[in-house]
Amino acid sequence: MTLTPRSFQLEIARGVAEITLSRPDRLNALTFEIYGELTATFRSLERSAARAVVLTGEGRGFCSGGDVEGIIAELFARDARGLLEFTRVTGALIQSICELRRPVIAAVNGVAVGAGAVIAAACDLRIAAASARFGFIFPKVGLSGADMGASYLLPRIVGHGRAAELLFFGDLIGADEALRIGLVNRVVPDGDALPLARAWAERLAHGPAFAHAITKQMLESERTMPLAAAIEAEAQAQALCMAHPDFREAYEANKAKRPPRFEGAALGDAAAAPAEDDAAPTPRATGPSAPRT
Repeated sequence: MTLTPRSFQLEIARGVAEITLSRPDRLNALTFEIYGELTATFRSLERSAARAVVLTGEGRGFCSGGDVEGIIAELFARDARGLLEFTRVTGALIQSICELRRPVIAAVNGVAVGAGAVIAAACDLRIAAASARFGFIFPKVGLSGADMGASYLLPRIVGHGRAAELLFFGDLIGADEALRIGLVNRVVPDGDALPLARAWAERLAHGPAFAHAITKQMLESERTMPLAAAIEAEAQAQALCMAHPDFREAYEANKAKRPPRFEGAALGDAAAAPAEDDAAPTPRATGPSAPRT
């Protein structure tokens, strides 16, 4: 289990894993090592005590994509096989985020472009600082907008037309526009994105982890199902949740007028999860509550 990365920061406490990209002088640009360690870490979190994950960047940027000197320059020396090897590595990171059976929250504290924008899109929830900017800038460097799963993820978040606009032109958009089109869930004042992401993650960590895992799995697997198949899949999934001890615990807690103690929840010194009204700074604006559409 790889939970001791060298190329970024990782802390796990009270059921929350917090990953901080830590190259602030390069706006947290990605290197070959970071790609590999991030993928391995997300895979390993499946077997950790983490019940929710926060992903953010140190300093004034979330992630500026692949490092121009550390990655891009080296790619020109590769043959076709070597280039394909690299693009598969980048896609594996996105796959590892999407397949992790834990909710993942991106706290976008600044620029998120290129691979950084796709990483944010792969997360289940996105909270943006007021100064955050997003850009799927691949066409500006002569590449397809369909990179790392962007053309799979983005239409499901913002719709086909807006996704096409972002992926064809590669233009940067600000936080307010990202909120308007549904790319982010919240926009908050600068400095509040990470505290709100932590508060959401703690609420999730206090909640029913088994049910959250089922929810994430259903959001993914139902994308291509017809209605009847989706309803049947949810019937089976909900029956599994009803057979889980957390369902009984919620019932007993409600009868006893006490907070539920869900299986494995790291309550620590707190008797219950924070109330919604007390969980985070007041957002400047609100957007859709669902992670993807």
